Amino acid sequence: MDYRKLGNSGTSVSHLALGTMTFGAEADEKASHAILADYADAGGNLIDTADVYTHGVSEEIIGRWLARNPSRRERMVLASKGRFPMGDDVNDLGLSRRHLRRALDASLTRLGVDHVDLYQVHSWDPSTPLEETLGFLNEAVVRGDIGYYGFSNFTGWQLTKAHQMALHRGYSLPVTLQPQYSLLVREIEAEIVPAVLDAGMGMLPWSPLGGGWLTGKYTRDTQPAGATRLGEDPQRGMEGWEKRNAEERTWGIIETVADIATGRGVTAAQIALAWVAAQPAVSSVILGARSQEQLADNLASATISLSSDELVRLDDASAPTFGDYPYGGPGLDQRSRRLDGGR
Repeated sequence: MDYRKLGNSGTSVSHLALGTMTFGAEADEKASHAILADYADAGGNLIDTADVYTHGVSEEIIGRWLARNPSRRERMVLASKGRFPMGDDVNDLGLSRRHLRRALDASLTRLGVDHVDLYQVHSWDPSTPLEETLGFLNEAVVRGDIGYYGFSNFTGWQLTKAHQMALHRGYSLPVTLQPQYSLLVREIEAEIVPAVLDAGMGMLPWSPLGGGWLTGKYTRDTQPAGATRLGEDPQRGMEGWEKRNAEERTWGIIETVADIATGRGVTAAQIALAWVAAQPAVSSVILGARSQEQLADNLASATISLSSDELVRLDDASAPTFGDYPYGGPGLDQRSRRLDGGR
């Protein structure tokens, strides 16, 4: 496992993080604790959760594992999120001071800790003044309830506005952004990645395997069935079967990943994860696993360093298309940014 700085902070994190959205849903408590143990044994130290993951159950499962493994708690960098409702009260949502205070307190209780290392707002809230949200987050840092704060699912302008406001007001600065990012979803390279780089922040990409598409488990024009994410729910949000199956780009990416994986004697998932880990500004790639076997396969990507030729092939196969203005047509100069240290 490699270790990188958590954005612009002084804290080091493993370049593969453990996402826990499956805990209490696709993985019961026994399986979740086994996954946590395997991840820690592999050298992983960044656990990412949220209050809404299985309506608080994910945090509770993590909390009980930490309580049983106090020595490992000291080594773990613990991250959670707040924003979305956990009940039906009119104020039980958003990024208001009132809601975030209650959401953070509840997360700390479920996790059984007195602070989290990273607290992330789960998405933008257009109904709450940004000054109010940032003021709360800064106060939480000062109190010691959180070590750092970050954002999730922000657009480029939202991130830049928040970073500049925090800077202007003398607040603690945000350290990370958690966006969706994979070979299938590269549109963030137009505005969001440059905004992250400009702010000196780090990224914690979620869904790096495109909801399972990049594992090689699906075949063209054959709708998934059985115990897979798309088999259980073919219309699953942005990962839905019909839209992606109809796009030639999807299958071009999958075929390129599979070809490189076969040549190396590794799995497609490991190649897809290695590509995300190699991108500018990435602090840690969030892995989601429903079993120890799935986690082990994903963790094996830590040993893979893609060659420049392999990166070019993957970049070319997955190049997103942007409008001619102002971006200049298909793709962005991602290759140059990577070679220039991400700037």
